[in-house]
Amino acid sequence: MRTRFDHQGPVSRDEASPAPRLNADPDAGWSLPAWTYSDPEFFAAEAERVMRPSWQVVCHLSDLPDAGSWHTLEFLGESIIAIRGRDDAVRAFTNVCRHRGSRLVDGASGCSKKLVCPYHAWTYDSDGRLLAVPGREGYGELDLTRHGLAPVDLEVWRGFVFVRLEGDGPSVASMMAPYEKMVAPYRFEELRAVGRVTLRPRPVNWKNVGDNYSDGLHIPVAHPGLTRLFGRGYGIEAEEHVDRMWGSLVDRPSRNLSERMYQKTLPPVPHLPPEAQRLWLYFKLWPNVAFDIYPDQVDFMQFLPVSPTQTLIREISYALPDARREMRAARYLNWRINREVNAEDTRLIERVQAGMGSRSFTVGPLSEEEVCLRSFCARMRGLIPEAREHRPPPPGWSRAGQRR
Repeated sequence: MRTRFDHQGPVSRDEASPAPRLNADPDAGWSLPAWTYSDPEFFAAEAERVMRPSWQVVCHLSDLPDAGSWHTLEFLGESIIAIRGRDDAVRAFTNVCRHRGSRLVDGASGCSKKLVCPYHAWTYDSDGRLLAVPGREGYGELDLTRHGLAPVDLEVWRGFVFVRLEGDGPSVASMMAPYEKMVAPYRFEELRAVGRVTLRPRPVNWKNVGDNYSDGLHIPVAHPGLTRLFGRGYGIEAEEHVDRMWGSLVDRPSRNLSERMYQKTLPPVPHLPPEAQRLWLYFKLWPNVAFDIYPDQVDFMQFLPVSPTQTLIREISYALPDARREMRAARYLNWRINREVNAEDTRLIERVQAGMGSRSFTVGPLSEEEVCLRSFCARMRGLIPEAREHRPPPPGWSRAGQRR
């Protein structure tokens, strides 16, 4: 069931709260314990049970315009390359030569007719086939067909290229199915990159970044700019695999110059319905991929785990071609507004990460309004039951759980 909260209070899809259940989860109203935000063994369990089976954005199809165009994603110690073949199909592989394990390409993007290993010149086609091996006669009965690049699951959803290291969970399309009609008018398939991918390291656990992204209660407290823009009209809701947040620009001019100019400058967008003309819309796909959707542009963001207390935020903006002067100004003002929001959020998540280091803090109560956090915590406890423990179990608990 979809659960949502806006300024009028919590409502469900049936517009009524479900009756209390006899076997209700006793932890439903509590956050994950603090130790799970810094513990190395819990981080390792997350990597295996949460992250490796999850879908991750690599790029947009428009970033792969020609045969041989490629983009990479560094994720959990794996390097993944998405490449367009000569047959126009886009495929994904691990960026690893099948001979001695060397990385094939360096950097975030490029274009290569063939992928040639810089170590021993094993050569692969853009479809992953092994084409040539120098000194092949020295390898005996080497079957080239068995030594192509290792494939990685790939899905293209509305122009965005997603990859998954392992698992057979729901597709991105099925995860976003409840919102397809809402997203369709934004014409994701026609988007083009604005600028380049940026990487912002943060000294916090990845869950603190995601928790903050889906948290609506801090908006009126810690984001005065967003409060000036949205008033009390900020809402959140949680589906099984997706959180949605939203706010519509109010008609009252902001006292902040950038915000006031954005309110005034943002031009009509002909392909968007009336209700989306002044709407800021946010989606977080389980567990760590986010889309910020504005009338003027679309940003994607990933909270990539690096260590128990280190996260890399990977992001880039996309937009539809629009040469109007007002649209260019609106995109610049959007950047100025959100630069301040990002700075505010950075301070918040670092404060939380530091506070979680105190032995006095274990778990915190979650309001009924915190529907996205409740949903996230429940899913994490389902995948890693030890997340119910207020203190870390004895070392080796994750391996013991695998043996059961």
